[in-house]
Amino acid sequence: MAYMLLIVEDPAQRGTRTRAEGEAVFQRMRDFAETLKRQDKLLAVESLASQQKAARVRVRGGQAQVLDGPFAEAKEMVGGFFLLDCDSQEEALAIARRCPAAEWATVEVRETAPCYL
Repeated sequence: MAYMLLIVEDPAQRGTRTRAEGEAVFQRMRDFAETLKRQDKLLAVESLASQQKAARVRVRGGQAQVLDGPFAEAKEMVGGFFLLDCDSQEEALAIARRCPAAEWATVEVRETAPCYL
């Protein structure tokens, strides 16, 4: 079964680190991903840029609209994800507990499924 670990973080927390601190945190996450890869658990992983450069797309009445900032003030943003191949939710939760991001963010664990379930 595929599970996604969503890294849900305070949008302001990245700005509290120096460049060196940010690079050290990023390296910890890369090391964690490499461990999961060696265990054949990692399907995909990405870090996401700040939401300041984000855009949203919606279609209303057959017309596509691209919406860019300013966004409503957000208390949280998705900062990245790990897509895992796990035998159970318990295994995915055990991996989430080891994720370095759990120290400064919330790691949301979600099983992948069709949107009608």
